[in-house]
Amino acid sequence: MDALDVSRRVYDLLVKIGRQPAPKVRSWTGEEWGPAGAAATISLRHPGALRSMLLPPNDLSAGEAYVFEDVDFEGDIFSLLDFGARLGDAKKSALAKGRLLWLLRQLPDEAKRDDSARPRITGVLHSLKRDKAAVTHHYDTGNEFFAQFLDPAMVYSCAHFLSPTESLEEAQRRKLDLVCRKLRLVPEMRLLDIGCGWGSLVIHAAREYGVKATGITLSGEQATEARRRAEEAGVGSRVEILQRDYREIDGEFDAVASVGMVEHVGRKELTNYFTELRKVLAPGGQILNHGIVTRDRHIRRRTPTFVNTYVFPDGELVPVDTMVGSAEEAGLEMRDTESLRASYALTLRHWVSNLERNREAAIAVAGETIYRIWRLYMAGSAVAFERAAISVYQVLLSDPARPWTYGRRELLAGDDR
Repeated sequence: MDALDVSRRVYDLLVKIGRQPAPKVRSWTGEEWGPAGAAATISLRHPGALRSMLLPPNDLSAGEAYVFEDVDFEGDIFSLLDFGARLGDAKKSALAKGRLLWLLRQLPDEAKRDDSARPRITGVLHSLKRDKAAVTHHYDTGNEFFAQFLDPAMVYSCAHFLSPTESLEEAQRRKLDLVCRKLRLVPEMRLLDIGCGWGSLVIHAAREYGVKATGITLSGEQATEARRRAEEAGVGSRVEILQRDYREIDGEFDAVASVGMVEHVGRKELTNYFTELRKVLAPGGQILNHGIVTRDRHIRRRTPTFVNTYVFPDGELVPVDTMVGSAEEAGLEMRDTESLRASYALTLRHWVSNLERNREAAIAVAGETIYRIWRLYMAGSAVAFERAAISVYQVLLSDPARPWTYGRRELLAGDDR
């Protein structure tokens, strides 16, 4: 069999395993297979393209095949990744799996991936030095690159939608306000934002609630831009931005927000993380921890994945009960929990749409490789949220001595008695 015939047989077997709707495939010769009205097309750039994408059989191989252009993903990338997720879910028979591996090994080994070019972070896991290197890898991609897909306020965490028809900007503004309201912010309170990004939350809290806000980030580019944005918003005197790790915090704060930060901490460091936050929390204060969690409770040996290799080095997701348990071990009490899983999926769809629309500008400021990494990462994350493989929770944690607030009045009917 020649490579074209083998590739066609591989595709037919994948469709049998993953079922419809399936993507279309375009070979390096221009020949196409699959449904004419397919939402997405996999373009094979050379005879060994399917081998490079599927061997070894993991998401790192598939991701690198796209990033290094063994294949291209055209059209609706979400439908394509959903098909890939169905392949992972399928109970492949030993016969089908063996047949697939045998066919793939008949293709030429022409992968363009270069193992030596993979990003590598060295040093003691979750040490100050290594964590700074990991965060720098992720966030110092460039402010201009992130501006190609985020909302004008540069909020890099999930929005809070009340309707799928709302704009991203509106839903992000609601999320910022929701954090402030859950923390019961009032004028002159001292707010700490752990992992403040480009300053969206501290600026909103200072402007709308009159607090004195301190934001910390390990990214130099973020810190500089956050200070500029605070001055531009007229709250520079009420906002302080520090380039600092959460283990280097001084002072006392009435409220602490951590939005999209806990994913970087690591399972073994979670209790220490919440202990550090507890140390700087004023008596009766509250912490709003907003973070992504996994719904997989089977602890496995950490192996390289596309996301932890190219996007979040050293990032680690834990189940929500593990996260809450670590907070309570640190002496905090959970007072409220809300899942925003559907909102994060919708947020990511907006980001991918923005990035694809601004493709040329994104490539101009960060390059084709970065564009491909982030398009794939964000689309894949959206599919994971939609399929409930991962979720995101806002957990309100309190000093147990804080006076109790009875009920959630905003959820009660107007005629409740």
